[in-house]
Amino acid sequence: MQKATGLPAGWEVRHSNSKNLPYYFNPQTKESRWEPPSETDSETLKHYMGQYHTANLRQDGAAQQNLDGKIRCAHLLVKHRDSRRPASWRQAQITRSKDEAMGIIQGYDQSIRSGSTSLGDLAVTESDCPSARKRGDLGFFGKGDMQKEFEEASFALKPGEVSKVIESASGLHIIERLE
Repeated sequence: MQKATGLPAGWEVRHSNSKNLPYYFNPQTKESRWEPPSETDSETLKHYMGQYHTANLRQDGAAQQNLDGKIRCAHLLVKHRDSRRPASWRQAQITRSKDEAMGIIQGYDQSIRSGSTSLGDLAVTESDCPSARKRGDLGFFGKGDMQKEFEEASFALKPGEVSKVIESASGLHIIERLE
């Protein structure tokens, strides 16, 4: 029995070995994409991805990498219609305003700061970044690897700290420094 993904006919979820993230593929047309195709049932996809494609965090490759000067962060991203790419794995076209996105992310921020949930738990179902499948974990990165505003906020945090809402060309973020 095939699980309901919410994707249009002909589309399936596959897993990228290089990025360790799921993506969307249509075997008939050979089209692949990180964002779901239009006409996707976003709610059904959100529940499917949360249940079947939330990766366990793996530390296995970390020891082989040169981590000098690098940090590891997770984030929760809320995009809006003026974001650099107003689409995500959750929604083929994001139409909310920046003010609406700010209201949403401020609610998430309050839930995280009150201790009623964690950034990672929220990211799995609510983040507009493909890293949602890894509880928002972006892995290790160094200076120059991320957008300026994101990088500055990330490097200003100590391990375990959570940022205020940060704005970048991608949208609105809450960042948690993991290492």
